[in-house]
Amino acid sequence: MIQRIQTVFLFLAALAFIALFQFPFAVSDVASKGFLQDKVFNIFDNPILIALAGLGGLIALIAIFLFKNRPLQVRLTYLTIITGILLIVAAVVLFLNESNSQQIIDKGQISDSIGLYMPVLGLIFGFLAARFIKKDEKVVRSADRLR
Repeated sequence: MIQRIQTVFLFLAALAFIALFQFPFAVSDVASKGFLQDKVFNIFDNPILIALAGLGGLIALIAIFLFKNRPLQVRLTYLTIITGILLIVAAVVLFLNESNSQQIIDKGQISDSIGLYMPVLGLIFGFLAARFIKKDEKVVRSADRLR
């Protein structure tokens, strides 16, 4: 059923990934070469980050409507979690790779923004959704045994 708690968690996970299109990961006081030319580090700085954020949000939205097929829904939720982990890893690797070549971390010119926490929220909501989907499947299987 679409009104279950896992639907809310999947929707919040999708919102967390889609919010990355609005909120940056970090902002800088000083413009520098590379990804901080516009003083903002966001997903638009690399096509991989755009693809992972879009894919994470899309998969979570698709999983909402697969409530009749709970095993597939839980697999798609795990795929959303994997996408979130890959997004975090890619963002950190790209940031550290670029910032080490420019030595901008040591100068303290960069501060975090709300977008930095969105993938983590997406992961948390994905884990919660998977937990409640499994719980629903367990209840349905136990009810089938009683018949």
